Amino acid sequence: MQPQSLPEGHGELLWSPSPGQVQASRLYHYQQWLATRRGVQARTCEDYEDLWQWSIDDLEGFWQSIWDYFDVVGDGERTPALADRQMPGARWFPHMRLNYAENLLRNATTEHPAIIARTENAPLREVSWAQLERDTAALAARMRGWGVRPGDRVAAYLPNRPETVVAFLACASIGAIWSSCAPDMGPSVVLDRLRQIEPCLLLASDSYSYNGKRHDRASQVDELLAQLPSVRRVVHVPGPMAGERAVGWRDRVDWTEAIAEPAPPRYERLPFDHPLWIVYSSGTTGLPKAMVHSHGGIVLTHLKTMALQHDLRARDRLMFLGSTGWIVWNLQVGALLTGASIVLFDGNPAWPDGDSLWRFIDAQGVTLFGCGAAYLINCMKDGLRPRDQVPLAKLRAINATGSPLPIDAYRWVYDAVKPDLWLASISGGTDIASGFVACAPTLPVHAGEIQCPELGVAAFAYDESGQPVVDEVGELVITQPMPSMPVFFWNDPGNKRYLESYFDTFPGVWRHGDWIRFTPRRSSVIYGRSDSTINRFGIRMGTAEIYRVVEELPEVRDSLVVDLEYLGRPSFMPLFVVLQPGATLDDALKERICTQIRTKASARHVPNEVVQVDEIPRTLSGKKMEVPVRKLLLGAAADKVASPDAMSNPNSLRFFVDYARHVGQLLGRG
Repeated sequence: MQPQSLPEGHGELLWSPSPGQVQASRLYHYQQWLATRRGVQARTCEDYEDLWQWSIDDLEGFWQSIWDYFDVVGDGERTPALADRQMPGARWFPHMRLNYAENLLRNATTEHPAIIARTENAPLREVSWAQLERDTAALAARMRGWGVRPGDRVAAYLPNRPETVVAFLACASIGAIWSSCAPDMGPSVVLDRLRQIEPCLLLASDSYSYNGKRHDRASQVDELLAQLPSVRRVVHVPGPMAGERAVGWRDRVDWTEAIAEPAPPRYERLPFDHPLWIVYSSGTTGLPKAMVHSHGGIVLTHLKTMALQHDLRARDRLMFLGSTGWIVWNLQVGALLTGASIVLFDGNPAWPDGDSLWRFIDAQGVTLFGCGAAYLINCMKDGLRPRDQVPLAKLRAINATGSPLPIDAYRWVYDAVKPDLWLASISGGTDIASGFVACAPTLPVHAGEIQCPELGVAAFAYDESGQPVVDEVGELVITQPMPSMPVFFWNDPGNKRYLESYFDTFPGVWRHGDWIRFTPRRSSVIYGRSDSTINRFGIRMGTAEIYRVVEELPEVRDSLVVDLEYLGRPSFMPLFVVLQPGATLDDALKERICTQIRTKASARHVPNEVVQVDEIPRTLSGKKMEVPVRKLLLGAAADKVASPDAMSNPNSLRFFVDYARHVGQLLGRG
């Protein structure tokens, strides 16, 4: 697939680190360490590509260096680092034993807090490292007393609060396997996940706050317990509505009781590939894939990613917007491995007003802020200028993920947020709990581009014949194993779903399902999911290219496009747009939208209809639901294409159910 055009300003240099910023980075320090300790010559920012090339050419040497540089705590023989490199099935550090929680909690210090937590309608909380270690040890001891053992599954239905971090670390201390669902997920979606893994323990909250309102979840927990007979005990973490009515959950223990008895810290050192957690694909229908990551793979990968790629340092504060059901929560907790503090934000970032989050970032001295690209786009569309409200003196970097960041959003950040800021668009996934292509503090930022592939990640673009291409759009592939690739999927006999998910197109090579173009300098551009590509009149185009040009228009706040060509029928491509308040979709605006696509993207991809909607259907993690909407408009029943519990805005589907009748008449379905 070839991109039809590059937007105006693409590749424009927006920021470069100063020599002082480069030399203060942890990546620079690691490069110096490599040069003196290992003889690897990669001393300056210009050498990142050389360093990356070495990291994938000498895969064992690179990951061994990560273990040594960060002085990972464990027992055993550290060679070989990679006993078997086949994918899937690579075996890393087969003779080593370690524990995620032990490596994290060794950073305990009195110099700064471990966690700063903000919940709507509640006082700010700080949790010291000592308190985090104390509560983790107390809960782990209580869980052992309840019979929780290594390999048992422990599930959480909790908001983004310190108790959730404590519960996860207690679980990891034992070697039990953690699995988390956010309380805004409905029971059917949660059960699709938890019934697969049969947890023995559930930690749940009776309520949570969002957008200034309290949401009761006690009855949802009742439903979960009724259908999870494997759960032997429930730990009740009180929410904002606790005490207003009785909670009658069976085998219930209150949180305060569960952590009441102090105990000495105790960590089970486990094989490198022992399961740490189970995370899930964000599918909107059917059983999600239950991906299992390992203690060792996550310790090494999160140290590398958070310290070297994102430049987190011991006194930094990281806040990453995301619920406990999104992989960025796991990544944020991983920042504690570096000794940094994490700032938990539980609630609507635009409540009580659009500037409230930026004021909070400033007040709490957040140094690295992460969010979905949609959040920055919404701030831009709302005309916010945070720099006019607060100085943001400590803020050093912003990460954007979840979808491609358009060029006008890059420019908005440098104009409206802070001019001397490292803005990093990153792309990875739940599948690897980190990034494929991301950022480096020693590299410049170019508009519309992701800075680099991560170290140790053999990321390339493949054409249809399986050959690598540069400066052309191809399938994002990974040609060498990574420690954070899933060790397996839960309940996947013969690795069938695992193989189908990543290895059915290019055997032995991981195909991720994204369109990507690598520039000659190894920066990259994501063009959307390859399974939602529009192949119109023989010309394939990623949907992200269409969204980019449509959403450049000031009247358009959001958009979604699908192509309904199917089984030989002529192509019919509607474009759905959400407009800014006060804008009207008249003929003149429709023509401007079509002209924008025709001149800046592709004349072959001008929509047949432009339709105004109130909302674009999105998953709980904020992704546009292109494939489910396409299936719905082709005649599938709504309950077969998407579960309302898996959506952030389930009412948005009502319009598309009605519109499907219109499409049916156009396509001759009756």
